[in-house]
Amino acid sequence: MPKVCEICGKGTGTGNSIVRRGMAKKKGGIGLHTTGINRREFKPNLHKVRAIVDGRKVRLVVCASCIKRGKVTKA
Repeated sequence: MPKVCEICGKGTGTGNSIVRRGMAKKKGGIGLHTTGINRREFKPNLHKVRAIVDGRKVRLVVCASCIKRGKVTKA
């Protein structure tokens, strides 16, 4: 199954997972120190939906935000 919404094109995004140790300065510590940075992926919330497209029932892979906005007419 592709990781892309067939309506809006929303796909996988990337970012970092940052690990920090220590107490914040405003709480009386010496500040937060970064101890690790790992790459991570943000994946869209995809669902297989039977929808009506051009008068025909078609199975689509659609993100939850498109379903909530009403961009899909379910069969």
